Amino acid sequence: MATRTVLVSGPESARIAAATALHHARRGRATLLLAADDPHRAVDDLLGVRLGPDPVEPEPHLAAARLDEQAAFRSALDGYRDRIAPALDLIGAQPLDPEELAPLPGTRALALLRALPRAEAEVLVVAAPPPAELIATLALPAQLERYLARLLPEQRQAARALRPLLAGLAGVPLPTDKLFEARAAASAALAGAAAAITAPGTTVRLVLDAARPAPRTLARVRAGLALHGLPLDAVVAHGALPLAAAGSPDPWLAATAARQQEQLDSIAEQLGDIPVLTGRQGDRTLAALADRLYPAGDPPPPAPAEPRVEDRLAAENLLVWHLPLPGADRSELELLRRGDELILGVGNYRRVLALPSALRRCTVSGAGLADGTLSVRFTPDPALWPRGQ
Repeated sequence: MATRTVLVSGPESARIAAATALHHARRGRATLLLAADDPHRAVDDLLGVRLGPDPVEPEPHLAAARLDEQAAFRSALDGYRDRIAPALDLIGAQPLDPEELAPLPGTRALALLRALPRAEAEVLVVAAPPPAELIATLALPAQLERYLARLLPEQRQAARALRPLLAGLAGVPLPTDKLFEARAAASAALAGAAAAITAPGTTVRLVLDAARPAPRTLARVRAGLALHGLPLDAVVAHGALPLAAAGSPDPWLAATAARQQEQLDSIAEQLGDIPVLTGRQGDRTLAALADRLYPAGDPPPPAPAEPRVEDRLAAENLLVWHLPLPGADRSELELLRRGDELILGVGNYRRVLALPSALRRCTVSGAGLADGTLSVRFTPDPALWPRGQ
């Protein structure tokens, strides 16, 4: 059975992730809670156990572990040490000893990508990095594979037979097949991570501070997720005032509770079909928080919103590429056509999209954003479009 993966990101993500994992475990599902961004060991305190890279079971059906960045970093280098040794010899570089290795910036992203496809559980709940970092991490496999395809295209392996001749002409040895073996191994690892990220059961759950919900920030994050095709299944408003506060005799407290509820109602309207789950300040235990958040069960993965091409050739001589971008702001959009690719930017987020085959023979004639969908208009290029079509 495919793993249901919930990536919890935002303020208090450790607490919400732990409550979510507890909810699934108490319903008999084999659940793994992974602390991927928990520098102060909040998950350890919540569960009352010391977490490490090997899972421990604080209660039935619930296992918990901590992302081991150093082990992931060393394992990755060990896997490529033999493959890249000839290239290092070629340039006279001296490899580092394992004892010298320490995680570098960005190692956490690689460790998380390595962990996702290896999870053995019905439900994987991840206390994930903050939204911007999480989006960059989940977009990394597709970006790195694109870089590999440009720098080390597989077609270059066909030149193996020419290497002895080229080496004789150049007077120096050329890189061996180990370089391409490393490329193949990297591609396989990236494909595994990409498969886990794009699986139908993988979703992102955003946490916001109920006292400072920041709707524009939420919209930008939602647009960044949509840009990379990452489904958002729910938003958790954490730390809201108790329900009784609205009827408090204290006018300040009652007004604050009313204003907070208005903000949350506005966010729910902004999100449409995406549920807003509310945790209250009185929910002191994980069990109480889980019961508060999931009285009707865990939100299911939403239906995927896929890009689609609309054929308007007969009426308007146009093909329109509709790209779902809920939350996007027209003023923060960037659009650039380069060859057979479309470079799309939404605020600080950017993605390179390969054009469908029919659109490669067209020129971009305009674009518009409406109702959370970017529609890019393409006009057939007479020099490339088949006659009579």
